[in-house]
Amino acid sequence: MALRIVEIVVDPGNEDNVKDAVKDLEVHDLWCSRPSDDKLTVRMLVKAEDAEKVVDALSQRFGVFKKFRLVIIPVEATLPRIEEKPKEEPAELVVEAQPEENEKKKWIRRISRDELHNEVQDNAELSAVFVITIALSVLVAAIGLLKDNVAVVIGAMVIAPLLGPNVAMSLATVLGDNKLLRRSAVTLAAGVLLALALSLVIGSIFEVDPTIREIYLRTEIGLTDIILALASGAAGALFFTIGTSTALVGVMVAVALLPPLVTLGMLIGSGQFTLAFDALLLFMTNFICVNLAAVGVFVGQGIKPSHWWESLLAKKSVSYSLLIWLALLIIMVVLILLYG
Repeated sequence: MALRIVEIVVDPGNEDNVKDAVKDLEVHDLWCSRPSDDKLTVRMLVKAEDAEKVVDALSQRFGVFKKFRLVIIPVEATLPRIEEKPKEEPAELVVEAQPEENEKKKWIRRISRDELHNEVQDNAELSAVFVITIALSVLVAAIGLLKDNVAVVIGAMVIAPLLGPNVAMSLATVLGDNKLLRRSAVTLAAGVLLALALSLVIGSIFEVDPTIREIYLRTEIGLTDIILALASGAAGALFFTIGTSTALVGVMVAVALLPPLVTLGMLIGSGQFTLAFDALLLFMTNFICVNLAAVGVFVGQGIKPSHWWESLLAKKSVSYSLLIWLALLIIMVVLILLYG
């Protein structure tokens, strides 16, 4: 069971107010301390999937306080262990509470919105590390493709530099966070252009044989590739929401994005423009499917802004985004049927 400590700092004398704010929520333990004369610290032990409710309740009650500060801390272990409590309710009570509970129930347990946003935000930065990982992954992928070595190609996938900005862009859409959306889009665009430029140079230097199996696979596109890309995007978003390591799912997303992109650049660099168009078609289809699936998973997980006025903007953002991605996907399907 994943646990979190929700720590809140407020003005002294608010012990009872903090307890009152979370009295109807599932808090396993609560303790207070006074780090200084002008601050009160209250820590609460909660399950990871309940942290968001606790954070929202405390933010709404104490967010305007001058000394307000809220921190979410992952818990590696605690003793005595927290045991799951079976809930037994009369049938009639369950029926009455069902409509409201269904609206709040998550179909899979996930970490809080704020934890997710913080993790994704770090992965959306256009930094020197991101640029270096793009260059390294392109170099490794290109060698794997040219040598027809699937193990080397997988090695490039593990680096998975395009996973972060893709997921960040989808989360920003669901939250209506235009600042994060712009930053992740810029990072993603920079990563794609850099990968394309480097692979183009490699293709102009080395002989690119389109009959090599690993290259040939990236110039053949069918409807099954759409399923693969949708699964990749869904897996990437899902693993982010449950707070699990993204190394393996990074491989899945890299399958859909990085190899076709590197293949595209190398084919352009070698002057094989017809095959390059097929690789471009595969990359664009995968890119659209990955983001469409990620947005769908975030919506299905019930991720939304904490304030109602932000939720209105987020609903419009999600609606427009889904319409755009679906429209683009339909165009790609038509092109696949015509030229695939």
